[in-house]
Amino acid sequence: MALTTTEFDTIAAISTPPGEGGIAIVRISGEDAMKVITAIYRGKNLNQVASHTINYGHIIDPANNNETVDEVMVSVMRAPNTYTKEDVIEINCHGGIVATNRILQIVLSNGARMANPGEFTERAFLNGRIDLSQSEAVMDLIEAKTDQSMKAALNQLDGNLSHLIRNLRQDILDVLANVEVNIDYPEYDDAETMTTKLLLDKAREVRARIQQLLKTAKQGKVLRDGLATAIVGRPNVGKSSILNHLLHEDKAIVTNVPGTTRDVLEEYVNVSGVPLKLIDTAGIRETDDQVEKIGVERSRKSINSADLVLLVLNSSEPLTAEDRELLKLTSDTKRIVILNKTDLTTKIELDVVRKLVGAQNIISTSAMQADGLQSLEQRIAKLFFEEGIQNSQSNVMVTNARHISLLNQADSALNDVINGIDSGMPVDLVQIDMTRCWELLGEITGDSYNDELLDQLFSQFCLGK
Repeated sequence: MALTTTEFDTIAAISTPPGEGGIAIVRISGEDAMKVITAIYRGKNLNQVASHTINYGHIIDPANNNETVDEVMVSVMRAPNTYTKEDVIEINCHGGIVATNRILQIVLSNGARMANPGEFTERAFLNGRIDLSQSEAVMDLIEAKTDQSMKAALNQLDGNLSHLIRNLRQDILDVLANVEVNIDYPEYDDAETMTTKLLLDKAREVRARIQQLLKTAKQGKVLRDGLATAIVGRPNVGKSSILNHLLHEDKAIVTNVPGTTRDVLEEYVNVSGVPLKLIDTAGIRETDDQVEKIGVERSRKSINSADLVLLVLNSSEPLTAEDRELLKLTSDTKRIVILNKTDLTTKIELDVVRKLVGAQNIISTSAMQADGLQSLEQRIAKLFFEEGIQNSQSNVMVTNARHISLLNQADSALNDVINGIDSGMPVDLVQIDMTRCWELLGEITGDSYNDELLDQLFSQFCLGK
């Protein structure tokens, strides 16, 4: 449930990944954060240290005769210049499940409660430090899979998208204010004509800017979510070797025995700045092996759900019935055909393959000799980013599906404004659609939101963030 200002009690959580490590961090935020830490810390008087300093000492357990629990460094950050705009304490302790959880339990026993997923960031939003789009960028930054996706998340976190959206809303607000004035003073003969023209011009202008922003959505969504990429082909054509090359490690088992890959293997990989969710599938062929049959069926399903299909053919053998079936099966997908094993004598019917898929969608490789694989990577990047990975409108890129949906709805509302004016609708009715656009844009930044939206968004965050 979304918090109200009266529910801002003191919260705590472990902010580092679970498991063993050199250091772990227990984070505390709230008006009683200093009270909690002074009850369990032995060292300097933290009430007297400067803000944004880190201090050496020990965590003790008051409930167990002040037993020393761990040697720590404690960061003291006082409101309002903190992540949540509240007093924030970070206990840097030795990493490890036992030590970290013990300290967290002591913190919770001395005045804090366990934070909900994403509650630190939710407080940052509710306290006005960041807006909703910046809050979402925090999780995008954590989950970034390539340098390019990290840059897009940082750009959004810096507030570039927020600035653009707020400028659009202000432009709409200005024209709505003018419309209200003209409606209130109808005695001027040309008031309605002026109002109609003002609305029409502004609707066209704002819509053009929104559509320009939406042009970045395809690239942005790819950078954020990655491309589901299925590597398919009949057995023993080199699928797993190509997967291993793209991963730069021997993840899949490579043998000369057909049917070695029995299931679908999934891995993320960075290909020229494009995050690919690589799916190495079982070789598609007729088989009596029940386990292999299940793998083959999963392979067929992964073709239908893939954003990109890498169809691997053996260039040293003539096309088989299975190859032709795969060419037909992938004909409606975005695909690259890989003619592998070019280190051997070419026997495949090149003219047939070129006619079916187009020469520009064919890459010749030798996975055994690592030949042609760089060209494959370049082709994948070019297929989805014809002119390279570029941002528009002052480096603003839309990456979030929620933002894309709201922008499309805002675009539709502006289209209703334009159509309404063209069909002679009264200005006060057209104004409703303009106001609707203003509200939709506000949902992106969180200038207008509901508790259910916050609950849904922040529940996807990890604990401690």
